[in-house]
Amino acid sequence: MRHLVYLGVLLGCLAGALWLEPVLRVGVLRRWRRLLLTLLPVVVVFTAWDLAAIAAGHWSFDPGQTTGVRLPGRLPLEELLFFVVVPVCAVLGFEAVRTVLARRRSR
Repeated sequence: MRHLVYLGVLLGCLAGALWLEPVLRVGVLRRWRRLLLTLLPVVVVFTAWDLAAIAAGHWSFDPGQTTGVRLPGRLPLEELLFFVVVPVCAVLGFEAVRTVLARRRSR
């Protein structure tokens, strides 16, 4: 069961942020092209950074805490998902704060 912890944490983060979309109607997922353009540099840069660190032997992952699904360069699937989930959560949180503040100002 330990091998699902990383995925569980990512799912928990996503669940903690996704509710902002329908409740506050922040529109992040509706503007999916904009979100993809935001995610693309993050995913590319940090994946390259991780791959370089793995190749140099500076970075490793506990196989007991990952599913064992490895992408090219020995990058765990969960690590790639981390580079997608965390920025999505950050954007949802940022837009939620902007939405609430804008509604307060308009009152």
